[in-house]
Amino acid sequence: MSDLPFTFGISEFTTMPWSFEEDVQHYAALGVDAVEVVEAKLDEDRFAEQMRSIGDAGLVISGVQPKVRTFFPSRMMPDPKPLDERIACLRATIERLSRYAPGVPFITNTGPHPQGDMSEAMKVAAAGLGELGRVAADHGVTMALEPLNPTSVNVESAIWTVDQALDVIEASGSDHVGLCLDYWNIWQDAGIEAAIARAGDRIFTVQASDWRTPRSFADRIVPGDGAIPLARLIAATRATGFAGPWVVEIFSNDVTDSLYNGDMAAMIGRCRDAMGAAWARSGRD
Repeated sequence: MSDLPFTFGISEFTTMPWSFEEDVQHYAALGVDAVEVVEAKLDEDRFAEQMRSIGDAGLVISGVQPKVRTFFPSRMMPDPKPLDERIACLRATIERLSRYAPGVPFITNTGPHPQGDMSEAMKVAAAGLGELGRVAADHGVTMALEPLNPTSVNVESAIWTVDQALDVIEASGSDHVGLCLDYWNIWQDAGIEAAIARAGDRIFTVQASDWRTPRSFADRIVPGDGAIPLARLIAATRATGFAGPWVVEIFSNDVTDSLYNGDMAAMIGRCRDAMGAAWARSGRD
C-alpha cells in the first residue's frame, strides 16, 4: 500500500495490456491502494472470484466502469442500439457486481445523441439515471455521471462541462446519482473551480491524468507531464470535503509513443509520485 496522505487508485484502463489478474498483482506490489474496476476485463465465468481477489490483495475498489456505460450508442460501445437494452445492461452490471463493491460509484455518461440533440440527450440521461439511481440505492451503490472533454462530443458524449453534468444529476431526482470528476475532461471548463464548488458532496469519484494536444482519441499522459493545473484542481476538490480515492485513469492508444508499450510498472510509480507532489502543493497554492 502507498504511504501517501490520501487513497491512491489506478483505473484498469491505465494498464489495458495487463490482464485483470496482473492488474491486481502489480497494483498491490506498487503502492496502489484502490482499483477502478473495468468490467470488460472480467471473465464472465470467474468474475465473483476476481472481484473477491481485490480485497484479498489488500486493495479497495474505487469505482466500476460498466461494459455498457452510455445511454446512447458510442464509439467505444456501439451495441446494443436501443435505449431500453442499454439501460438493462447497466442494471445487470449493478446487480451482479454491487455485492462485491458496496458503496462504490458505477460510472456512466450520456453517449452522443444521433442527431446531435444535446437537450434531448440530457433529458434521456436524467430519466435513465433516475431509474438506475433507484436500482443503485437498492443495491447499496451509486451512479456517477462523467462529463467528457469536447474532443468526445458527438462521439462518446453530449455533455462536456461540470455544470451540464450537474444539471442532469439534479434532474435525475436521485441522491444516489453524483459526479465523476475527471480532470483531463474538464480542466479547460470556464469557471471550473466554481463548478467544482457547486458540485460539493455530489462528487462521487475523481480521476486524474495529464494533457497534451491529443494525437488520437486516447492520448493521455502521466500526471505532472502536461498542461493541467493539477494542484489547483485538487485544492478546489479538497475544499468540497471529498475524501474518496484519487484515481489515475490513462488511455494511450493509436500513438507512436503509447504508454501501453512501455514499462507500465514504472509508469504507475511516476503517477504515484506525481499525485503525491500535486497533493502537497494543493495545500499551499
